[in-house]
Amino acid sequence: MNKWPSLKQLHYLVTLNETRHFSEAAERCYVSQSTLSKGIQNLEELIGCPLYEKKDKKSPLVFTYAGEQVVKRGRELLARGQDLIELGKQCQGGEMEGQLKLGCIPTIAPFLLCDLVQEVNVRYPNLHLLLREDTTANLLAALRTGELDVLILALPMEIGNLERRIVGQDPFRMVMSRHQADGIRVPIKYDDLPDESVFLLEKEHCLTEHAVSACKLTDKEKINPFTATSLHTLVQMVANGLGTTFIPQMAIEHGLIDNQNLVVIDPPGQKAYREIGLVWRPSSSRSHTFERLADVVSELL
Repeated sequence: MNKWPSLKQLHYLVTLNETRHFSEAAERCYVSQSTLSKGIQNLEELIGCPLYEKKDKKSPLVFTYAGEQVVKRGRELLARGQDLIELGKQCQGGEMEGQLKLGCIPTIAPFLLCDLVQEVNVRYPNLHLLLREDTTANLLAALRTGELDVLILALPMEIGNLERRIVGQDPFRMVMSRHQADGIRVPIKYDDLPDESVFLLEKEHCLTEHAVSACKLTDKEKINPFTATSLHTLVQMVANGLGTTFIPQMAIEHGLIDNQNLVVIDPPGQKAYREIGLVWRPSSSRSHTFERLADVVSELL
């Protein structure tokens, strides 16, 4: 008979990988240090190779390549185990109940989540949203490991085998200072803009790629190499007359550029937009909950 690793052993290993310290990992797992060490030792014996380097106690804990791979796959298995637990909870109660861990990117969260929380509280008072704002890459990693249940992202985006539902479109608008706009012909053409006059967010924000693609900005000479860390910083740079940028319509409607003496112009070409969608694990038992939540987001958009 084949012997299989237990979820408890994988939990010990994943926690040790996060803490890099046996005593702290044992405390977080609510077990003794000897119990945690024995569980990880048994896991090593099952897999057949060392999962971390055995050094003196003063040296930092270093995982082997095999150990890192086991941790990666272990997180995914633990997430699936959590989905099984959620299935039991759904069978005992209603779909729109309990905690829901929701992740959202920074170029959407400030302009949507407040309205979403208020609407959910009215419609589904027994559903409690726990919110996390982060970059797309970090949110997707957290979703796959079970740290989050569902995401609100800007699409298109490579999400692998994850489930998704498009809930709306968010148009892009060009924003520039009123002084600069006085010297630009409308409809605007990129050729009329000075080189390095288009400011964008850091590449960690998917808004940059979406905006450049949707707005058909192919001349890289127009893009300034200096990037901003947030939409608020981007607006301040443009308000000071440094150039122009692309801002999502939802941010404009929620007052991002109010009292900044800025002009809003349609980008060149056809209507440019990003899609907004919900993303979740296909193994999750809460798909009906996510679908209802998607209905609410769609209405708000």
